[in-house]
Amino acid sequence: MSTPLLVAATAAQHPAHTPIAFVRSVAHAYAQRGMAVEGALQAAQIAPQLLQEDSARITALQMELLCDHAMRELDDEALGWFSRRLPWGSYGLLARASISSPSLGLAVARWCRHHGLLTQDVALQLQVDGSLATITLVVQGEGVPHAAMAEFCQLSVLRNLHGFASWLVDARLPLRRASFPFARPAHHGVYDLLFEAPVQFGAAVASLELDAALLQLPVLRDEQALNAMLQRALPIQVRPYTPGQPLVQRVRQALASHPQCGHTAASLCAQLHLAPRSLHRQLQQQGSSLQQLKDDVRRHRALHLLHRSDLPLKRVAQACGFASEKSFGRAFVQWTGQAPGAYRQAQRAR
Repeated sequence: MSTPLLVAATAAQHPAHTPIAFVRSVAHAYAQRGMAVEGALQAAQIAPQLLQEDSARITALQMELLCDHAMRELDDEALGWFSRRLPWGSYGLLARASISSPSLGLAVARWCRHHGLLTQDVALQLQVDGSLATITLVVQGEGVPHAAMAEFCQLSVLRNLHGFASWLVDARLPLRRASFPFARPAHHGVYDLLFEAPVQFGAAVASLELDAALLQLPVLRDEQALNAMLQRALPIQVRPYTPGQPLVQRVRQALASHPQCGHTAASLCAQLHLAPRSLHRQLQQQGSSLQQLKDDVRRHRALHLLHRSDLPLKRVAQACGFASEKSFGRAFVQWTGQAPGAYRQAQRAR
């Protein structure tokens, strides 16, 4: 599918949430270099007149295409934020420096430390205080980043790190809070979509807060996966991370691999690195629920044990996570219209 058709199809399917203020920041990067932005706008199918409309919005895909074109054309992955350009591939070097880390915490710490080798205009730091981990971004020097780009710079640097960290563990890392040192913008609603956490404006510094326990998560990606991701890395920056497997499948696998199907919402959230509210919301968006998945897994396990084993019904009930044979029997009748014993006899009579 050609790029214009892809943009049109996606725009028709998804609402436009990205504010025109971010597009203006990219246009400002072109102006700083004395270059025309029209080619980048055309590549993303953004009408130039939209830059004059404060309420205008574009889709995440359009923003991705715009930034991709601009970063390549300007040869600057920072899009003019800093006192020196970050040539194309700079953030890829940060990713390669972090990919060999055994844990998420070490990967994030490496990213923050090595970011200082790219630019001294901002400083990233990971701090842990008890159960709270905080990633801070402090602007250093005078007038850097440029005042017209301060918002987009700080938002993008933190979104990039959060997206990469989520990709490393193949889970959308839940945040406790995202904070920024500027006044609440008119388009503040987009921050809720990007971070899915409470957002504070007017803070002392820009920061992301998360549970420190998440830093112990193992890095699941390798060099081969990184090479594939870097072929199209911008989605993890411009939109919330989407795990490689649909959540319904991941929950089903977690339930099926747990003895007696005894997972609770809390234990599942801990294993899948999700907040409880996010777990239930995402399952609902995918047309399912935790209870429905539990029933499906229990039903499948019960059918298998009744058909393939000679376990007494009481043991089958326990293996499927039921407190008693009686409650198992009621559920089984609801699933199949037959009592467990009758189902077993019918299967063996065939």
